[in-house]
Amino acid sequence: MVIGIPKEIKNNENRVGATPAGVKELVRHGHKVYVQRTAGIGSGFPDEMYVKAGAEMLPSIEDVYAKAEMIIKVKEPIEPEYALVREGQVVFTYFHFACDEALTLAMLRSGAVCVAYETVVDRQGTLPLLTPMSEVAGRMSIQEGARFLEKPQGGKGKLLGGVPGVNPAKVVILGGGVVGRNAALMAAGLGARVVIMDISLPVLRHLSEVMPKNVTTVFSSSHNIEVEVADADLVVGSVLIPGAKAPHLITSDMLKDMQPGTVLVDVAIDQGGSFETSHPTTHSDPVYTVDGIVHYAVANIPGAVPYTSTLALTNATLPYALRLADMGWRDACKADPGLAEGVNVVDGKITYKAVAEAFGLEYTPLSL
Repeated sequence: MVIGIPKEIKNNENRVGATPAGVKELVRHGHKVYVQRTAGIGSGFPDEMYVKAGAEMLPSIEDVYAKAEMIIKVKEPIEPEYALVREGQVVFTYFHFACDEALTLAMLRSGAVCVAYETVVDRQGTLPLLTPMSEVAGRMSIQEGARFLEKPQGGKGKLLGGVPGVNPAKVVILGGGVVGRNAALMAAGLGARVVIMDISLPVLRHLSEVMPKNVTTVFSSSHNIEVEVADADLVVGSVLIPGAKAPHLITSDMLKDMQPGTVLVDVAIDQGGSFETSHPTTHSDPVYTVDGIVHYAVANIPGAVPYTSTLALTNATLPYALRLADMGWRDACKADPGLAEGVNVVDGKITYKAVAEAFGLEYTPLSL
């Protein structure tokens, strides 16, 4: 198979879809790999490393799309790329279709096969290609939240862990999944007072057993959320419904009960956001304020640490990429029902139910 690795063009996105080690493995399996020049520079991989691994370098993103049967990326194609995706081409990347109607319609028109990292499922029922970036985003949510709690950044001027004789900040985390767990561990490690909320009692029981003593668990209900966020200093939204839009757990009315300078970090912004007042931001302009509350809603949080993120992501995606390349997407999906769950769009049809429901469009099961 002919595989293309384009350079990411989303704002401040420095990750890359394959490392030189991954390219070497694809070449070893008999595949031809084209990499756009400087695609890996932001992650610490110069062109020479790709050439040594067996890739051929191409000067432009148009060249990569034109030659490749399968595109391996990190982030969803953005508008300048829509016209480059062609019929029958496999695009293997994060899509988050349910919160982007324009992208969904563009990929339907293209006739491409869109395999979304975020809905691939493993034998344990977890999301193996979403997990590594959720780990990074969860940890970074606290790192960024702590930064924007500083007074010069618009926050309350609180140190997350406090000091002897001064109370630490209160961190509320909505969702006890991969993002929430990693956020809680980071916040607790910095000495904050942490509350983690979830609707699953088994999850809360597990968290209460494994988390440090400065982490408490609270059942997530509208009333409990209102109570906990009223005096919070930092709130992290991390609720995920695979492939579907995230629920708005904090409404605009709730902001009026919070203290000015409170920071909201919306890790679920890729899926529409956990807060009603959220809209996507970028690393170059990451925050905005509503009713005195600081909102951080960067849609590609892990892109700020591309070396770590690229390695973590490609460790997980490479085995699936090899399967798609070796077997073709149809046979690979027949052999692995979990990989088939990643196929969201095929030949102008939506094959993932939650995406179709998000926009009231027709759903066609992949089996048809």
